[in-house]
Amino acid sequence: MEDFWTGALWALKIWLYLIVCLIMFPAMFGFSLGISETYMTILFKTLEWATVKIQKANTEERTLNASTSNSLIQRGGGSMEKEFEELRLTRPKPPVGGDFTLSDSFYFTRRGIESIIEDEVTQRFTSEELVSWNLLTRTNNDFQYISLRLTLVYGLGIFVRYCILAPLRITLACIGLSWLVIGTSTVGLLPNSRIKSWLSEWVHVMCYRICARGLSATIHYHNRENKPQKGGICVANHTSPIDIVILCNDGCYAMVGQIHGGLMGVIQRAMVRSCPHVWFERAEMKDRHLVTNRLKDHVNDKRKLPILIFPEGKCDREPVSNTSVMMFKKGSFEIGATIYPVAIKYDPKFGDAFWNSSKYSMVSYLLRMMTSWALVCNVWYLPAMYQQAGEDAVQFANRVKSAIAHQGGLVDLQWDGGLKRAKVKEAFKEQQQKKYSSMVVGDDSSSSNSD
Repeated sequence: MEDFWTGALWALKIWLYLIVCLIMFPAMFGFSLGISETYMTILFKTLEWATVKIQKANTEERTLNASTSNSLIQRGGGSMEKEFEELRLTRPKPPVGGDFTLSDSFYFTRRGIESIIEDEVTQRFTSEELVSWNLLTRTNNDFQYISLRLTLVYGLGIFVRYCILAPLRITLACIGLSWLVIGTSTVGLLPNSRIKSWLSEWVHVMCYRICARGLSATIHYHNRENKPQKGGICVANHTSPIDIVILCNDGCYAMVGQIHGGLMGVIQRAMVRSCPHVWFERAEMKDRHLVTNRLKDHVNDKRKLPILIFPEGKCDREPVSNTSVMMFKKGSFEIGATIYPVAIKYDPKFGDAFWNSSKYSMVSYLLRMMTSWALVCNVWYLPAMYQQAGEDAVQFANRVKSAIAHQGGLVDLQWDGGLKRAKVKEAFKEQQQKKYSSMVVGDDSSSSNSD
């Protein structure tokens, strides 16, 4: 029995030595030994080979999938106003009563039925569908036998992901979070100085890089010359809590959020000792004036780190699928600070980064991520944007959102992500009713005035 425990202890030491030497030290100093690149190359070729095998075995099914969309409802790319106007041009104009005819109601009836079947909000909280299978059971529950070779590769993949990658990633995540708490608490004991700020940023970035290695993250950063600067606000689309790890892997940010309890609370208290993060109590989050003043005080101090905000509002609790960008809350755009937009786009081929919080808990989600193949994403730093003269906060937020959506290849939606759990506000209903009324009878008023 003693020999068993001696062997187990020896194996554990070897395991930790390999992690420290081959992964942690390179991550701490921001370089790679080429292990991740080799793994990604092998993984890419394996998935490419599997795709070819599946396509050859299912030629008819592939043709059907290629000719149909993932969406049940085929909608045009234009606006309702343009579509309604084109519809009216196809029929003769009534002799009296303006442009309205009874057939106009059919258009709105059809749009209403389409929204009941598949609205534009709910589908944004589901995972992005894949063009081809990535050898993960969770993305193909109807897997059928195709060939012995593909089945063996699939079984080998399960062994690699659950018996090698998962323990490695869990170990790295535990080490990264432990070092974050210990490092920030230690740096927090130092007096305020440039050395403390430098050490704080280094500890934060180092720990986030270790956590990123724990997800086998391959991140491609574009336009680094546009990186957020101190005294500004970085805004980005939100898909997952891992978004923070992705962005902080390339630079340090001041976080904004609610104070939590448990393990998250321990991490928050440790982080704020070394870096001026902006944490609020639950009651304070409802006081918009207080929140705005705290943020203004932070950005007015050019020595402090840029604030990282995901302005999709309640989507912080219910992230949006990495296919679209939903309405930005105007709060962070009322401060008058420089806005640094950032677009994040994940590649679902290697693993689904979207967190469906209504279906999976945080622990379940992290376990799913740690048993995926890898995390591959692109990050684009957009040029700084400023509020223009005569532009209110809502217009500014929409302009920034459109820029992020365009750069990331995402669908730009005006809907509030909170509609997934809350009812539509009465003010918004009235606004839409006036909009539809002007579409239908807008010409009546002008014709009656001319008479």
